[in-house]
Amino acid sequence: MNRPAFNSVYSNQGHNHQKSGRNSRIAQILFLLTAVSLIALYRNRPQFSTLGITFVSIVLEAFPFMLFGAMMGGFVEVFVSKEKISRWLPKQRVWSVCVAAGLGVVFPVCECAIVPVVRRLLKKKVPLGAAVAFLLGGPIVNPLVAASTAVAYYFDWSVVVYRLVFGYLIAAAVGLCVTVFFTEKKALRPDTAGDDSALYDGDFQESSQSADLKTKLVQAVGHAAHDFLDIGRFLVVGAFVAGLAQTLVPRQAFAVVLSVPFLSILIMMGLAIALNLCSEADAFVAASFRFTPVPLSAQLAFMVLGPMLDIKLLIMYLSVFRKRTILVLAGLTVSMVYLSMLMMEVIVL
Repeated sequence: MNRPAFNSVYSNQGHNHQKSGRNSRIAQILFLLTAVSLIALYRNRPQFSTLGITFVSIVLEAFPFMLFGAMMGGFVEVFVSKEKISRWLPKQRVWSVCVAAGLGVVFPVCECAIVPVVRRLLKKKVPLGAAVAFLLGGPIVNPLVAASTAVAYYFDWSVVVYRLVFGYLIAAAVGLCVTVFFTEKKALRPDTAGDDSALYDGDFQESSQSADLKTKLVQAVGHAAHDFLDIGRFLVVGAFVAGLAQTLVPRQAFAVVLSVPFLSILIMMGLAIALNLCSEADAFVAASFRFTPVPLSAQLAFMVLGPMLDIKLLIMYLSVFRKRTILVLAGLTVSMVYLSMLMMEVIVL
């Protein structure tokens, strides 16, 4: 890639980033106006008290796990090179997919931080299927998510096991399917498939490798702070929507619609895509439905699909994959989660 073309690509990316930032700020302002309006108009009603208690409990329970997850992601980003991860994967493609789907046990990175990591792995020629398996499985199959899920469900370890097992199996299955449907050249954007990282991050890598421990710690904390603040706003919105749903939607509506497994699973999957929650925090939102008619299979569908596929991830995937690849990836993931939860409802529960 010549220098003018390189500059043009990143100029367009900067323009898109500014546009996305404006839209994000508008959405946040609308959210704040809605919240302030509710406080002004309904603060004396019992429903508002219920909404406030639900919202605060979800946020306060989730924040410690988000903070710890952001810190872990920051330290992994600074202290663990992508080359080391590449060397740990088996050469055989099927085994590399199976190992990569569980790599989050060693590298617990949430979905908000995993896309740039996977992009770098692909530039280091990690097999496509393994990269996809890590992309989908890493944010679920890790100790932080296991811990947060256990706390959210009052240490009901069966829920933890179900979530991690289904997350691993679906991530591995989608990774294997992607290797059948696509080659790296057809699946990836040209700037991802090509090994042109030296054009824009060679200096950073060199300075990062030669930096002393203090500088690296500062960089790790900086990454963690950025991730924490970026993730926190999504949690706030998700907790608010969950509180509104439980406060304003009549219980009869839950009983009629959400008590039917094949419908409730679809609805909870739609919520997972729309709410953009972090994998260390979404268990608290899902657990808030455990005293409603929403079946456990639907709650698990929310917790399994969310870290794999939501609105912010779909947008981030555009920096790595071609649009056709994203459509196939999304279709496979949604279909497998839905069928798995239906099977669980029929066979296990």
